[in-house]
Amino acid sequence: MKKLILFIAIALIGVGIYNGEFADVLSKATRICMECIGIG
Repeated sequence: MKKLILFIAIALIGVGIYNGEFADVLSKATRICMECIGIG
């Protein structure tokens, strides 16, 4: 059961990276960090 969940998680991460979601999440996280620090 754990291997199945791990496989599904890896597959969904791969789909997200393929669709370009990684760049969106990274840019949002960077923007939030810059706002918290007070640079942006």
